[in-house]
Amino acid sequence: MAKNKLKSNYEFPSAQQIETEISREKYNSKYKRVLKSTLSSLIVVAAVAVLIATFAFPVLQISGSSMEPTLHDGEIVVLVKSSNLKRGQLCCFSYQNKLLIKRIIGVPGDSITIDENGFVYVNSSLVDEPYVIDRAVGECDITFPYYVTENHYFILGDHRSTSIDSRSSVIGLVSEEQIVGKIFFRIWPPDKMSTVK
Repeated sequence: MAKNKLKSNYEFPSAQQIETEISREKYNSKYKRVLKSTLSSLIVVAAVAVLIATFAFPVLQISGSSMEPTLHDGEIVVLVKSSNLKRGQLCCFSYQNKLLIKRIIGVPGDSITIDENGFVYVNSSLVDEPYVIDRAVGECDITFPYYVTENHYFILGDHRSTSIDSRSSVIGLVSEEQIVGKIFFRIWPPDKMSTVK
């Protein structure tokens, strides 16, 4: 009885094919390591950016016209967290779960008066306001002279006829606890990128 010899169709790979496969596996392994490292780095960078934006340099989009002509609807600004606020600076503060931007006119201890033509006096001195093109008394239900109490600020919008601000008892004086930061830089639109004063 003849023995059947089984022939295999399997061919053993050549040394070159083995080298190629090893190189491919090394490349895949290296690629996965680099991808994992890159993704980890991106996640860390994104987390740091979010923390910086939240705690040090918040970014805010302007809504409305109360700060025109200084800031316009849709512009984007960067804030700086600071408790060192001075007259004339733009600040952002929280009010009824909203963030509002206005200009600091009076600091603690100041006496504020606004005449019938919309001119503002701080401690009996006329305030130079080149940023105001629309002088008006606006929505005002407070009595002058108006005194700024400790840990509070008297704030006004630059567009006086439309802004609701410290002239209205609805908002009144803004406390230090309400202040989020001062406006530092306009980043949008690109053609208006600049520090804001």
